Amino acid sequence: MEWSNIPEEIAEPMALSVKLVPKERDNELLSAIATGSRHALEELYLHYHRRLARYLSRFTRYETAEEIINDTFMVVWQSAKGFRSESLVSTWIIGIAYRTALKALREQKRFSATTGGEDLPEPRSDPTRDTETQDWLAHGLSQLPPKQRLTLELAYHMGHSMEEISAITGAPVGTVKARMFHAREKLRQSLAESGGKAVSEPAARLE
Repeated sequence: MEWSNIPEEIAEPMALSVKLVPKERDNELLSAIATGSRHALEELYLHYHRRLARYLSRFTRYETAEEIINDTFMVVWQSAKGFRSESLVSTWIIGIAYRTALKALREQKRFSATTGGEDLPEPRSDPTRDTETQDWLAHGLSQLPPKQRLTLELAYHMGHSMEEISAITGAPVGTVKARMFHAREKLRQSLAESGGKAVSEPAARLE
């Protein structure tokens, strides 16, 4: 990606201390970006960086997550004029990040196939969960197809509804539900195959 049209500060990781911005402010900022306002782009970047970083860091390296976020806002900068308010700005931005992350995961998978996966990052752990269960979840999630993995993360770790995920991913609600179902079944199978001592307990968390 070329960053010649993006302010230099946007291309670098930023410290975040920005409060939640009402959706009306999102619309104002995107309208300003459409007219070429770099200050509006910076504010929108700051607002969404933490949320996107939390989502992306669960399945990729910090450096890759930053690249995905920067690529996402490159698209925002270039496409703001084409936004037609058919969805929330937040849904639009997360949708761009989803598609960018999906591409990155597919490239990561191809890289793993040629290198044996030695250089791929370990899935991030959640210290609030039991270590054994977390190890199982991390392993199971890493085995899911990218679309199922990203859908599951959107639901359980970002808190989006089926309808919101449908808007973000561009898939019908029925397809989202099917991905969720198949992902849960694969995770249950993964735990059973690993000889976990409590199959039902962690699987129940995914209901």
